[in-house]
Amino acid sequence: MTVAKGAEIAPAKGKLGVLLVGLGAVSTTFIAGVEAIKAGIAEPIGSLTQMGTIRLGKRTDNRVPLIKDFLPLAYLKDLVFGAWDIFPDSAYEAAVNAGVLETSLLAKVKTSLQKIKPMNAVFQQNYVKRLNGDNVKTGKNKMDLAEKLMATSLSLSARTNALAWS
Repeated sequence: MTVAKGAEIAPAKGKLGVLLVGLGAVSTTFIAGVEAIKAGIAEPIGSLTQMGTIRLGKRTDNRVPLIKDFLPLAYLKDLVFGAWDIFPDSAYEAAVNAGVLETSLLAKVKTSLQKIKPMNAVFQQNYVKRLNGDNVKTGKNKMDLAEKLMATSLSLSARTNALAWS
């Protein structure tokens, strides 16, 4: 898709729902990091969108704004998280179990992480032999499971849109 020169890009407004597949070490670290930044107890170190710059024009022009100031991106404060997982643990419990974050940081974002509880996942034991969880959707066949997953996604989209306007 080509964007016409001078095309307007509408600024982000409202909430941005981020859905994650699984609440393991990577997902909970991501969520905890964003929540720590929102709470003002961490900096977005390593985040291209938050700390990276973009060069405009020639090097000698010395125009290098932050990417977040140049593009109309969603603010971190507007990110809301959801996940699917075969285990019913909240993001906080999953982060504690994963053991990759310092307990002092987890204590500071505990309330935010406890609010994130995973939806039932589509899971079939024959594809993943070494995992067994009970927070799973049941269905007659794969198409039935896919339809249930799509219905959940549509419901989440509607709730996120409602949050954006409240």
